[in-house]
Amino acid sequence: MASHRKWRPSGTRVAGIRTPALATAALTSVALLSQTANAAPSANPRPSLEEVEKKVNALYHQAETATEKYNATREKTAKQKERVDTLLDDVAERTEKLNTAREELGSFAAAQYRTGASTPGTATLLLADDPQDYFDQTQLMSRLTTRQKASVDDYVTEQAATTRKRAEATESLQSLTASQKALKTSKATVQRKLTEARGLLSKLNAEDKARLAAIEKKKQEQATAKAAELARQQAAAEKAAREKAARQQPSGTTTGSTAGSTATDSSYATKAAKALTFVRTQIGKPYVWGATGPDSYDCSGLTQAAWKAAGVSLPRVTYDQVKAGTTVSLADAQPGDLVFFYDDISHVGLYIGNGMMIHAPKPGAYVREESIYYDGTSAIHSVVRPA
Repeated sequence: MASHRKWRPSGTRVAGIRTPALATAALTSVALLSQTANAAPSANPRPSLEEVEKKVNALYHQAETATEKYNATREKTAKQKERVDTLLDDVAERTEKLNTAREELGSFAAAQYRTGASTPGTATLLLADDPQDYFDQTQLMSRLTTRQKASVDDYVTEQAATTRKRAEATESLQSLTASQKALKTSKATVQRKLTEARGLLSKLNAEDKARLAAIEKKKQEQATAKAAELARQQAAAEKAAREKAARQQPSGTTTGSTAGSTATDSSYATKAAKALTFVRTQIGKPYVWGATGPDSYDCSGLTQAAWKAAGVSLPRVTYDQVKAGTTVSLADAQPGDLVFFYDDISHVGLYIGNGMMIHAPKPGAYVREESIYYDGTSAIHSVVRPA
């Protein structure tokens, strides 16, 4: 008979001895456990100061974007509420007229019923919900006097107008409710972003805060240097333009186009000077999102107030202000122009010349004079001349 040997898996214990395969597996497991234990502390590494700064700046930018949406929604909501109030007042007045017309018709019907001048059915028709049906009742109309017919006409007209205005008011109320909900959402978004940014900053120790201040100072120095370079380029371009104009134009003569351009520049400069005088007096006032002055501002609230002082009405938010004028190149920027930032046009400042502007930067900051390159050259979206 063939002998039968019991099969054993590779690496099992035989006579108290561990086979090589099992020993290798055990060593591998220990090594893996060791690697996992060593890697565990770095699973959530503490962010670097640069990462914190980048995150905080991103949150402030997001908060400012949400602020402009909040401002736009708030302005829309205010207009809608004004319209709803007007419609409701109109409906109330028309309802009063409708009730007066109905009472007059009722008195006619009652008189006819008492005198027997008409059948009870006439009174029912006179007080019907749709008096327009009277005009389909030739026999009935022949019994109405001119005054009674006029009363029917008035009733029909007021009833139709009141129904229409009530529908408008209902629609406007629904729209207002939706806007108020959006306003609440925008406000919550701003507050959430600001809370998150402040939370990150609060976790920095004294050394980190000092380093962050040093980084910010260095950025400001670089931005100021870029502004100075732009100022030199603008001065050189202006000088070249004047020299070219002088060479092409005979002495003592002035072309119509040049005279018109000079007059336009002079008119703009006068208005811009008023805007700049105003905005300089606001330096040091705090940035508060949604604020339009006089004690605090957000970015678009400041530019709107500045140009209002010059007699020019600007829209409330950056998305609309960027359309309220003529777009010019950065090289041709003049004091008083609006400088817009980021692809989403969420920030604006007032150009004061030499590559500098006055703006309300962000929460926790104050209205200040600063380089237009304060957040990097790529952040500039466009330059607009509002008047």
